[in-house]
Amino acid sequence: MIKAMVLETPIGPLALLEHDGALIGGGFTADPGELHVRLHPSLRALELTATGDLGDLSKAHLAYFDGDLTALDTVPVHQPGSPRRERLLAALRAVRPGETVTYGELAARAGLERAARAAGQACAQNLVAPVVPCHRVLPAAGGKGLKRFGGYYYGPERKEWLLSHEATTR
Repeated sequence: MIKAMVLETPIGPLALLEHDGALIGGGFTADPGELHVRLHPSLRALELTATGDLGDLSKAHLAYFDGDLTALDTVPVHQPGSPRRERLLAALRAVRPGETVTYGELAARAGLERAARAAGQACAQNLVAPVVPCHRVLPAAGGKGLKRFGGYYYGPERKEWLLSHEATTR
């Protein structure tokens, strides 16, 4: 069984999915089902059940949005994938609040030189936002306006907010 709840945050609803004490889904949506259908097939087969609270997982997210930028560091996560993808997501989780990296830098941190595209794919497939902080990855080319933030599944405005929150809360 997968337990699901929706947490209200300063940038909109955040759906959280938990299984066996680990966060398996987190995303800025009011519909946990949107995350459920994107899960790894081994998890997607499990029933989704709504709950009002996920205990420590909920508290950690609330603390993060209240300014404790390290509150998400101890949240257990589970995202099944290839060893390469798991290495990239582990390297991504090690990017500290207030810090940003490029896709190439993320690949290098994972020991996968010249795998910037794979780093981009791992970010695109990340289902545990903001705990696995794909919002901290920026394109090397930069850009103007919101384009300087690059892609983010939940929109560049949310990515900008998260980066600003982490920069000003430090």
